[in-house]
Amino acid sequence: MDDHPLFLRGVRLTLEDSGEFDIVGEAIDGQKAIMLSEQYQPDVILIDINLPGMNGLEVSRVIKRRQPQTAIIILSVYEDDEQLFSAIKAGAAAYSPKDISPEHLVEMVRQVAHGNYIINENVLSKPIVAKRVLNQFRELANAENESEPIFAPLTNREVEILDCIARGNSNKEIARNLSISDQTVKNHITSILKKLNANDRTQAVIMALRHGWIKMSNDIQGTGRP
Repeated sequence: MDDHPLFLRGVRLTLEDSGEFDIVGEAIDGQKAIMLSEQYQPDVILIDINLPGMNGLEVSRVIKRRQPQTAIIILSVYEDDEQLFSAIKAGAAAYSPKDISPEHLVEMVRQVAHGNYIINENVLSKPIVAKRVLNQFRELANAENESEPIFAPLTNREVEILDCIARGNSNKEIARNLSISDQTVKNHITSILKKLNANDRTQAVIMALRHGWIKMSNDIQGTGRP
């Protein structure tokens, strides 16, 4: 969904030439994008953040509310921390500048079509955004904890490690803090991701925060890289 015909055509040709995807619709404004999404129920939607009328973030929120199974990729002229944070809140699976290469665009669509959240990679590279995301999910977790708690499928050690990850500790720092080896940390992280069916560390932390399995203090400095 984009209001620039030349860019729209370029995206279509790139995806069609890959031979992996069927393009079911195009829109140049938000209202038509929502209408087409309801009509075709696509697996993936690419949305320009600066659509006329309803902007791309508003369109994304409407579509995710009505069709949570649809993966959304938000494209922007330039990378911006505020836009990234808003894209996360809108439920986007990926966020990228519009000058992305054709090869990377195809790979991004391929990844989100398989249920991966590429946007988590953006978060990990921007500690300030990570702090805002984690703080917001901490607030959600506190609200959800007012109801009946959800069973956590993690061991006490795994919860400890998730808590360390949420505080921005690297694998080496976690190993040192818990007096275990780097390999043991990696093994625990693999187990955590498998149990939570999470794609990466950030998604696992967000799930744990939302369910109230770990708590965050107000002095979060951001997440570290795996």
